[in-house]
Amino acid sequence: MSGKNILFLVLLLFIPVSIAAHYLEWGELTVFITAGLAILPLAAWMGTATEEVAVVVGPTLGGLLNATFGNATELIIALVALNAGLVNVVKASITGSIIGNLLLVMGLSMFLGGLRYKEQTFQPVVARVNASSMNLAVIAILLPTAMKFTAKGIEEKTLQDLSLAVAVVLILVYALTLLFSMKTHTYLYEVGMAETDEEETHLKKPNIWLWTGVLLVCTLLVALESELLVDSLEVATSELGLTALFTGVILVPIIGNAAEHATAVTVAMKDKMDLSVSVAVGSSMQIALFVAPFLVLAGWVLGQPMDLNFNPFELVAVAVAVLIANSISSDGKSNWLEGVLLLAAYAVLGFAFYFLPVVNGMV
Repeated sequence: MSGKNILFLVLLLFIPVSIAAHYLEWGELTVFITAGLAILPLAAWMGTATEEVAVVVGPTLGGLLNATFGNATELIIALVALNAGLVNVVKASITGSIIGNLLLVMGLSMFLGGLRYKEQTFQPVVARVNASSMNLAVIAILLPTAMKFTAKGIEEKTLQDLSLAVAVVLILVYALTLLFSMKTHTYLYEVGMAETDEEETHLKKPNIWLWTGVLLVCTLLVALESELLVDSLEVATSELGLTALFTGVILVPIIGNAAEHATAVTVAMKDKMDLSVSVAVGSSMQIALFVAPFLVLAGWVLGQPMDLNFNPFELVAVAVAVLIANSISSDGKSNWLEGVLLLAAYAVLGFAFYFLPVVNGMV
């Protein structure tokens, strides 16, 4: 058993610990920390279960399954927070997931992979397609905020209606990107996966019922732990001296994305930069084109005023992340210095969010 799996098994102990901390009232900070640690292995097992089920159901359905459950942990946490009325935290987590994947994950992958290999390559065509999709997402989430600042006295319902319309367009674009990658232009994406498939050929097909059960149980446990995490978030972050904005942008995405982060870095160190970039950028695209608009629709159903009117500083952070990630990945090559540049950009943005004063009641 690998060291990573042993670590995840140990972290599973925090599931009963977090539940005990909640019911025995050990303090909100204890609940927040233990629930966050409990989510880490659950997210990893969800990812593994999704991949195993995908092997059985075939490449098309498997790809759709991976695309749907790729960011399931972050989506569950966001839905719980949205239902609790923490709309600003939900928006911050969307921002944090995008910049975290583009800067932190891709930066670590390029840096650590670049220390082992002088230069690594990946598909530039795919990088350009992904860059165009991210540019669209940035423009889409910029418009409601721009409208609010340029049209004085605009009503919240108008922003909500605009956000709903934009959300439908983004989900449609996301569906078309899946069609592009899994049907009409699969050859562009198979190059980076060929070597991986050869190494990970299954001698026999996985037990679909077993892994479906694992996926179901992990999903339910993530929902439970997310409830504990969100319930304790405001008090815990206050005790830590952090704003909800910093927590939403930095801490929550790291908790939800940790397993995926580890996967991207690990494959990069094996000189599979195609797969690493696919994980990092693909996750950002899914957040921007599917998770964010889905949450807008979910807010409408739940009666929570979720829209795409973001904090202007969050939009600046997303635009910076997309700009630097696109400029670095456009040539299809990477080295350790480019990884350092991405990590430096993430560090600068992290410091900015930490020192940013309380805005719009976010404490």
